[in-house]
Amino acid sequence: MDKDKIIALLNEDTEGEHGAIIQYLTHAYAVGEGEMACEIEAIAREEMRHLDWLAETIVELGGVPSLVRGKMRISGQSVADWMGNNVLLEEDAVNLYREHIEAVDDPKIKRLLKRILSDEEAHHGKFQHFVGKAEKEGAKDLRGSRHDRVTQILDWGIEHEYTVILQYLFHSYMTPNREAKKEFEDQAINEMQHLGWLAEEMVGMSGNPSIEHTDVDQSTKTANMLETDIKIEKEVAAEYDRAVKEVADPDLKGLLIRLRDHEIYHAEVLSDLLKEEE
Repeated sequence: MDKDKIIALLNEDTEGEHGAIIQYLTHAYAVGEGEMACEIEAIAREEMRHLDWLAETIVELGGVPSLVRGKMRISGQSVADWMGNNVLLEEDAVNLYREHIEAVDDPKIKRLLKRILSDEEAHHGKFQHFVGKAEKEGAKDLRGSRHDRVTQILDWGIEHEYTVILQYLFHSYMTPNREAKKEFEDQAINEMQHLGWLAEEMVGMSGNPSIEHTDVDQSTKTANMLETDIKIEKEVAAEYDRAVKEVADPDLKGLLIRLRDHEIYHAEVLSDLLKEEE
């Protein structure tokens, strides 16, 4: 099998991991704190690791990782229904990985896909367990229908954080600059924390987080990446600062201040890297 075909298969897998991550995080946030939510988030983190391995392999082959979000199964009236959909999503993944393992002849890539497959098979079993657990414990959807200026601010923040997670990951995969790569990876992890904080805050105030993103910069030159990222960090820091002045709740105000300060820090660190790159 030639490289282009392998890259296409791996990008199909990458898109599937992306969809699984968002589906599982949506479920984890919706059920709130507790053992099951923590376990679902842990599975989502494993899917993030898979996406990372696949993207790095695609770049090694001379390809470009896809940022498309793959199929999600988000219907269902109960938490048990959601867990059943997660079982089905894992079955889709297991079948696809088995198909790709059979098709790929490169031993290193075949080994990687087998490694990921073992996780997906384990996830399948866990979600089967969660179906019964959700029914037995009466797990409920804690999201509400609140929609006001505060939830608009939180949804805007979630949209931004999701966007820059993808952007920093893409930049980390594509830059040849080792120092910039590490910084992009660190920033992406920090932005993942931000998304979680905002989504949990939204559910806690009876809102319903919409986990969507806007256009992602896909620059391939490090200087262009840094310039774009610095610009967005400065803009978002200013937006968070404006939001701080709009909200009255002291806890939410404190969270927004923390996010603002993190974004200012990101902009400053990236500015230093840009000076070195120039």
